[in-house]
Amino acid sequence: MRFSVFTAATPEWEPEEAARRIAALGYEGIEWRVTDQDPADPPGFWAGNRATWPLTGLEKAVPEIARVTRKAGLEFSGLGGYVLAADRADVLRMLQATAKLEARRVRVRMPFADTEDYGTVFRRTRADVEWAAEEAGRLGVQVLVELHHRTITSSASAALRLVDGIDPATIGVIHDLGNLVIEGQEDTRSGLQLLGEYLAHVHVKNAVWRRTGDTGVDGDVGWEADWAPLREGIASVPDYFRALAEVGYDAWVTLEDFSTALPLEERLADDLAHLRAAASAATGSGAATGSGA
Repeated sequence: MRFSVFTAATPEWEPEEAARRIAALGYEGIEWRVTDQDPADPPGFWAGNRATWPLTGLEKAVPEIARVTRKAGLEFSGLGGYVLAADRADVLRMLQATAKLEARRVRVRMPFADTEDYGTVFRRTRADVEWAAEEAGRLGVQVLVELHHRTITSSASAALRLVDGIDPATIGVIHDLGNLVIEGQEDTRSGLQLLGEYLAHVHVKNAVWRRTGDTGVDGDVGWEADWAPLREGIASVPDYFRALAEVGYDAWVTLEDFSTALPLEERLADDLAHLRAAASAATGSGAATGSGA
């Protein structure tokens, strides 16, 4: 396995600094966040994030993205896009940028299912991803669908239903350990096995559930999810890597740590140590590296 960082998790660093520091810590790859965002001061994960390339003007930024990445000696584990599957013009822009960067794969965002009937949204999105996969095939890249809470693909089962029958060379699924703590959790081993050849990428973060102190009808207790350090969340990272090893996954693992208990650089260093130890224990090897395909 090879380890990369999604730059949503590095909001304090400008792109060149982010690439340099990520490489210096020992990561081999980077997954750039690409989206137009609201300003914020101080910078945050989702607004004002300095390690984000704007979607507006992306075509002109491609040479600079390539330069910054390769100057640091990093590889692309993919691009972290936020374009909705239904926005076909911008999906095509992301696919073309991915091809020019030779970044291989790009995330296309799935819609939430909280304003329309789930079945209606699902059928419409199936047509969108079929189109996106066809375009990806022409460009020699791969569309990624993430397991993400509140979307129509919160679980492995739902994601497989969406992509089943489409060429897995053109579309795959991102299995996300932390998101599944919040919604969509199935037995990890079974979920990975279910995805089979559609398991194309892995994101790792962790989360916990906390009581809010609020009560509802008849004293019903309120709960809310919150991001947590890798070692402290509900999901077991070592168990996760054992399940990945069992299904033969040996590609990129991208860190997305949105906890804030530790300063950013210390957090990324500790995360990498934990990821390497978990991968090494799972595979029984001293060096947890693979092809990064």
